[in-house]
Amino acid sequence: MGHCSATERCMRSADSGRAVFALAFVVLGLLSLFSGDFAYVWQPVPPGLPARAVLACLSGAVMLLGGVGLLLRRTHAPASFVLLVYTLVWLLVLHVPRVIMGPQHEVNWGGCAEIVTLVAGCWTLYACNARPGRAPYIAALSGANALRMARLAFALALPLIGLEHLIYAKETADMVPAWLPYRMGWAYVTGIAHIAAGFAMALDVLPRLAATLEAWMMGIFTVLVWMPMVMAAPSQRFVWTGCMISLVITAAGWIVASSYRDAPWLSFSRARNRVIALALR
Repeated sequence: MGHCSATERCMRSADSGRAVFALAFVVLGLLSLFSGDFAYVWQPVPPGLPARAVLACLSGAVMLLGGVGLLLRRTHAPASFVLLVYTLVWLLVLHVPRVIMGPQHEVNWGGCAEIVTLVAGCWTLYACNARPGRAPYIAALSGANALRMARLAFALALPLIGLEHLIYAKETADMVPAWLPYRMGWAYVTGIAHIAAGFAMALDVLPRLAATLEAWMMGIFTVLVWMPMVMAAPSQRFVWTGCMISLVITAAGWIVASSYRDAPWLSFSRARNRVIALALR
């Protein structure tokens, strides 16, 4: 009681997403360790920070070891807890202050929302894996209630990412492969799709379908936009970082979508979905 019902089935479904999530963190960690720097753009640490290179290597080590821990079945829960704390600190220290200082800039909100998706992915894994008597165990962060909060956090982040696509439509369109027609149209479509998926999940209307389609869309974006950039400039740290951030966000969506395994694909009833959620406890 109080834990994700049919946890084993839930996590079997999420195994592939968890593996991709873990590998993306491993690569991000290696990038930080080899460069002696934080994740380019996505970890905006001030250049004058004392012992910055040391802290960057520590950050990289946490991502590397956390990712490896997620790949090992016996260390799922501890690794997901460590990465949950790490991504939460990443969010609160590096991105929330930028939103507070510049709330008029949507790019700050979008950057913040991207890290929220990572927090949600880590939280989903921990909520489904944590057990009483097995450290680290925090009841408030585990079980069915925590799982719903993790899903809600992911859902609320999506409209902010979608708004970023719409407000910076030209920049988004420039990233769309040249061989695709109507590049500006794709920028608007993806922005609207992010917003629609977020609202659907938050309101418990077709949540499983919305989460799954969102994960697919983010995965396609990673394959069509970032992977060609890596192949075109494999020596550039920025494109590797961008690709891994896109991949880890995709995997977070995959993990959250997999957590809806026992929910119906087609259900417009908020009440029915909530009853199912309660039954999963």
